[in-house]
Amino acid sequence: MSNKEIKRVDYLDYISGDPKLKEKFIKDFGDSFANMGFAIVANHGVSQDLKDNLYDSMITFFNLPDEEKKKYEDVDNFGQRGYISKYKESAKGFKVPDLKEFYHIGQDADEKTRKELNYPENIWVDKVPEFEKYGTEIYNTLEQTGINLLRAIALYLELPENYFDAKVKNGNSILRLLHYFPLTEDTINNPTAVRAAPHGDINLITLLMGASAKGLQAQSLDGEWISVMPKPEEIVINVGDMLARFTNNKLRSTIHQVVNPKDVEKMKKPRYSSPFFLHPHPNMDLTCLESCVSESNPKQYEDMTAGAFLTERLEELGLKTTR
Repeated sequence: MSNKEIKRVDYLDYISGDPKLKEKFIKDFGDSFANMGFAIVANHGVSQDLKDNLYDSMITFFNLPDEEKKKYEDVDNFGQRGYISKYKESAKGFKVPDLKEFYHIGQDADEKTRKELNYPENIWVDKVPEFEKYGTEIYNTLEQTGINLLRAIALYLELPENYFDAKVKNGNSILRLLHYFPLTEDTINNPTAVRAAPHGDINLITLLMGASAKGLQAQSLDGEWISVMPKPEEIVINVGDMLARFTNNKLRSTIHQVVNPKDVEKMKKPRYSSPFFLHPHPNMDLTCLESCVSESNPKQYEDMTAGAFLTERLEELGLKTTR
């Protein structure tokens, strides 16, 4: 396959019981991660009705007045749960904030587990009760889909199929409900202000349900921006920095961005998307796999736990400060 191709795969091939179909899925999926850091997956487990219900509740919430939405913003938890208001997040290395607002839903663990892992409680919107229902259902579905896809990646890396299962159990995963708000004349005329500046994700893998508008681009090894165009019923999967570290860059954490529409009228319309950031347990050791280290590809990262790496990156993004 081309090193600029984002491969389309069907998850049903992986679980079909046909060894040849399973083997082809693993190779195509893994090679796509190695070449572009992205893949597109069909038959992932989220029904169209469930997605539509979630997006309807998102639109209802984000259409609330800003002062009402800010009631669900808890600055003390560094944006890990609840609402994060406009102009709060900027990509690593960028000073201009992204043109977005979003809402975070996290792991719904029992109180004992939350305290042990220092996870904040989820924040729910009393004025939009369906937010909790559909957000929780999507979270649980995408978490299981992500675990299943990590099994394919484990086999691609010649590890036991369930290698990642225990490492992501009660992981610090986040479902982000994103609203790229309509752009004003000021932002339209500001060439430095974009919906999401070039960045890499922090986590193991990200699962992104098809957005309500175009704009997502991934950068190839030679620097070319490739449009990522899933069908409405497909999801986009990309490698995060944690998996890249763990595999010593055998699997690529590709820089990607969400560009502003070129058409002025489209700029004035909102864009919604819902990435699920699959994180491991904070204690997961991200030390590079020995099988991914060689004389031609020496170890590129210092040893670090997932929790320490997450804290470091949140500080770089301006979402967390050391006290």
